[in-house]
Amino acid sequence: QVTLVESGGGLVQAGGSLRLSCVASASRIIFSMNEMGWYRQPPGKQRELVAAFPGVGSTRYADSVKGRFTISRDNTKNTVYLQMNSLKPEDTAVYYCHMGRGPLNDRDYWGQGTQVTVSA
Repeated sequence: QVTLVESGGGLVQAGGSLRLSCVASASRIIFSMNEMGWYRQPPGKQRELVAAFPGVGSTRYADSVKGRFTISRDNTKNTVYLQMNSLKPEDTAVYYCHMGRGPLNDRDYWGQGTQVTVSA
């Protein structure tokens, strides 16, 4: 069983920045091998991928955040980050941390979510 705990959400004005963090309770081996990602769910809309960082390979981003958001991970701390710059009101959503399935785990996991609100 893996627990993901997000932090760093809050209220910010348009143009501002926030950094989200997600700490996984998994072993370092599992964490390092698995894809970690950030999803978001705006009010009244479906959950969508924001950014993903696979265990091996390149990061990927939603078109709407390219050039503004950066995903990174520290495998020594079992932590994945999402640096969000130049925030817009349309970035307002609940942001969820996600761990994908991997060679040593046959299910994915979700955090409880953290609210990000961007005021105009």
